[in-house]
Amino acid sequence: MSPLRILVINWQDIRNPLSGGAEVHFHEIFRRVAAMGHAVTLLCSAFAGAAAEEEIDGIRIVRCGSRQLFNFAVPAAYRRLRKAQAFDVVIDDLNKIPFYTPCFVQEPLLTIVHHLFGRSIYLETSWLPASYVYWSERLALRIYRRTPFAVVSESTRDELRGLGITAPVELLPNAVDHERYPYAPVERSPEPLICHLGRLKRYKSVEHLLRALPRVLSSLPDTRLVIVGEGDHRPALEALAGELGIGGAVTFTGQVSHEEKVHWLNRAWVAVNPSPKEGWGLTVIEANACGVPVVAADSPGLRDSVRDRETGLLYPYGEIEALAGGLITLLCDRTLRERMGEAARLWAGTFSWDQSARKAVAILEGMGLRSQPGGPAAVGKN
Repeated sequence: MSPLRILVINWQDIRNPLSGGAEVHFHEIFRRVAAMGHAVTLLCSAFAGAAAEEEIDGIRIVRCGSRQLFNFAVPAAYRRLRKAQAFDVVIDDLNKIPFYTPCFVQEPLLTIVHHLFGRSIYLETSWLPASYVYWSERLALRIYRRTPFAVVSESTRDELRGLGITAPVELLPNAVDHERYPYAPVERSPEPLICHLGRLKRYKSVEHLLRALPRVLSSLPDTRLVIVGEGDHRPALEALAGELGIGGAVTFTGQVSHEEKVHWLNRAWVAVNPSPKEGWGLTVIEANACGVPVVAADSPGLRDSVRDRETGLLYPYGEIEALAGGLITLLCDRTLRERMGEAARLWAGTFSWDQSARKAVAILEGMGLRSQPGGPAAVGKN
């Protein structure tokens, strides 16, 4: 296949302080796609101190508009970019507020979906903005219904099918860079250590973990919890830890370097993800790569990344007693914990960003794209 000129539209790039799993997924896959010889441009929102344009790992980054209003800036920015450079395909990384790209993109279009918020958005914010997001998603599904999709989990594919999407839906998995997440069991903490890794957003339900901790401490008083990551829900979580009287057992690290993140994972005995919904659960596999089993809510995405009773334990979302029980089981049973940790490490080893990059190119090839010097591709237009 001839080299392609690819434009990706996403809210944030990998250097944005608010970047998360969607940005890691894009960057790890498409820096490899760029290394294969394809030209990759990312259109994303600007942030304080960032250049309007730069190159990162072979990807051209073009930033414009604020994070709050980026979706309104996208159509005009897209037209400016395509006037200066022809693209063979546009990829819409659909998360948060949709861009409604089928309404204005003229090239063949692929939509990447991690997960839809659905009603879980009402856990994050007040009724009015939550309703805006909820109904924006529902409208988007009608507008995008004829667009090919790539999703990160079977749960998301099932959700799209259940909502009436009949266009092709391919799987484009998350993965882990095993060189960057080395297995170092000698670093395990001498006392029981629970780790939560991820952005601190209200809808992620990290408060469930805090409410479960007193029950764990009643069985294992020397247990400690480290919450690695930053987000606007942190002050409320810190206040709750104080109200519950567990402040001395909880460490909030804030945003940390990659090296410190890996350090905490290799010290942890068990990791936790109590979210009601994830695209897949990238942090699950990152913990697994370090030989750490995960206790997670039995929710979409997490039930894809956690193999129940093999690489970790699933519990009914929101059931604090069940969450505490799962933690106590793994913390008290070293043999079980180490067996699951080894299974988790082997499970993580089956996921590779190189594999996912090859799959991304295969999906584009399956769209019948043809690179045409001097102008956009002429096939498969919306």
